[in-house]
Amino acid sequence: MSEEKLPESHGSAGHHEVAAHGDPFADPGLPAHEPRRTDIDERAAKRAERQVSLMFVVSMLATIGFIASFVAIDPDNIIYVWPLGHISEMNFALGMTLGLALFMIGAGAVHWARTLMSDHELPAERHPIEADDELRADVIEQFRTGAAESGFGRRKMIRNTLIGSMALVPLSGVVLLRDLGPLPEDKLAHTGWREATEAKPLQLINMNTNLPMKAEDIITGSLTFAMPEGLHVHDEDFQQQIAKDALMLVRIAPEDIKDDKSREMGFEGILAYSKICTHVGCPISLYEQQTHHALCPCHQSTFDLSDGARVIFGPAGHPLPQLKITTDEKGFLVATGDFDEPVGPSYWERAR
Repeated sequence: MSEEKLPESHGSAGHHEVAAHGDPFADPGLPAHEPRRTDIDERAAKRAERQVSLMFVVSMLATIGFIASFVAIDPDNIIYVWPLGHISEMNFALGMTLGLALFMIGAGAVHWARTLMSDHELPAERHPIEADDELRADVIEQFRTGAAESGFGRRKMIRNTLIGSMALVPLSGVVLLRDLGPLPEDKLAHTGWREATEAKPLQLINMNTNLPMKAEDIITGSLTFAMPEGLHVHDEDFQQQIAKDALMLVRIAPEDIKDDKSREMGFEGILAYSKICTHVGCPISLYEQQTHHALCPCHQSTFDLSDGARVIFGPAGHPLPQLKITTDEKGFLVATGDFDEPVGPSYWERAR
């Protein structure tokens, strides 16, 4: 590099106001400004511009890598990374790519400011907090001057790559919204009892004995819990399935059943209702024989099982869904279809 392009040969005078003798509060003055290499060498400035742009491009690529990792990597994959140990491959990839994307935006902005933006130090006197019209005009003018000195409009490569990286980074948050869970489709509207048909009914299995039940097994005034055949406690998705399939059976004298539709869906006074409360999904387990009321222990929603499981008290929004039951040729209780209404609390797509 020639001597005339060295920063030392382009020094400028500083704010030299020497402190007066005996006055410790006098302005000590500012050191002389020393221009940077990029201020006097256009090739160095272009090189710095390419470096800043490269950082912004790397940020964009890291954001794309974040989205690709979210889509392509199996959430159940576990890898070993020293010294972190065994960690989720997806979490590691998402953290590294998003961290790199944000870091490169910050590093690029810092490198841009330190090499290409104006670095002149200007003293400013203290002033009242309230701004007058002249000060407001001065601030606007300084903003325009700063925008011009930053080269944002002149250095198109930096400007375009910065806009690109800043535009892509928010996509990371949009993609994460997909991780709220799989799309529900019609899964909330149906249960495991959906497999039951008139031609191929499903047996009701006692959850205590794990055996099919006959009508004579259900005593008047008792409350029995059941699940569909084919569902086993040791199944991997048992908890998820039983959260919708859980059934409670109650036997009421036919003359005490007030709702005609409920009586028709039952068998000889045996009524089958969902065990899942329609308030927030708690399992109902308390039953009063004399009144035929079922009580949810969480928030005290009370349902009249003799009247179509109508809500008579509490915050539940609608009656308990009922399952149509009958018996097969061997006398075992079976279901011939799904619940008459979606099970559990209300949700957006629910009709009521």
